[in-house]
Amino acid sequence: MKKSVFLGTLSAAALFAGIAGAGTLEDVKARGVLNCGVNVGLTGFGAPDANGNYQGFDVSLCKALAAAVLGDATKVKYAPTTGETRFTALASGEVDVLIRNSTWTFSRDVDLKFDFVAVNYYDGQGFMVKKDLGVSSAKELDGATVCIQTGTTTELNLADFFKANNMSYTPVNVGDDTEAQRQYLAGACDAYTTDASGLAASRATMPDADNHIILPEIISKEPLGPLVRHGDNVWGDVVRWTYFALVAAEEYGVTSANIEEMASTTTNPEIKRLLGTEGDLGAMLGLDKEWGKRAIAASGNYGEIFEANIGSATPIKLARGLNALWTQGGLQYAPPFR
Repeated sequence: MKKSVFLGTLSAAALFAGIAGAGTLEDVKARGVLNCGVNVGLTGFGAPDANGNYQGFDVSLCKALAAAVLGDATKVKYAPTTGETRFTALASGEVDVLIRNSTWTFSRDVDLKFDFVAVNYYDGQGFMVKKDLGVSSAKELDGATVCIQTGTTTELNLADFFKANNMSYTPVNVGDDTEAQRQYLAGACDAYTTDASGLAASRATMPDADNHIILPEIISKEPLGPLVRHGDNVWGDVVRWTYFALVAAEEYGVTSANIEEMASTTTNPEIKRLLGTEGDLGAMLGLDKEWGKRAIAASGNYGEIFEANIGSATPIKLARGLNALWTQGGLQYAPPFR
């Protein structure tokens, strides 16, 4: 969460950018490349691999969007952003869309003049500590030093939690996940707080991962998702429905492996509309008939993307939980394609 003076300053910039950039879809098509704002480096969600190529759960949505709009999932320029630089990058037009574990809040939506188009990961803020600290609950952290990223919702959440529990703490401000992990491992803070998914991602890269525990308390709601500038509803629709195409594909059993077979043999009208073999939903978005099919083929459906990057078989080992489909007790739900 930005401080109020920053909110006001950025709000004006965001409003101007939203008005000035009301043709993002046309800009992306003309440029031939999608400028996607991503994390500086959060393992499993968005980080460069050994060859410098960005991979991850959030990055897969960038690829799906490029495939839908440009016909090629590789036509993406990834712009690494921190908690402090991400909103300026979007407001200024440096990036077309921000897809990097950003929480949907009132002030970001209304005051900063952004549109969160969906929630691709339902999360909550937690705490990680070293086992030898000897605590098993966040309510035992009175007097602790806590590593926390600036320019994030975690700052106010942290203050609220400690105040509500009549505890004190000393913040150790860091700029991004990499710095937070470095400071935490070096002993600069007793605890590290961020989204629980981020804690799991950080722990997975530690050489002594078993010596660190994520405490049981979840102290906030953190609906994370892609966002665009206000005033560009056409582009917002493209990003929103590209994401929903991935969710719907999982619900209907369309995968990266069977998508061609499904396109040619399915009798389900919803799947036909999704894959462009019936009707022309793409025309309503300013795209062709097969935009949804290409988006799904890029990295798979929502479930495939989840399991490949952050699921139970990965070092991060995140359970689907709230991010399961609505048919499986979760919150992920795509409106009808009709």
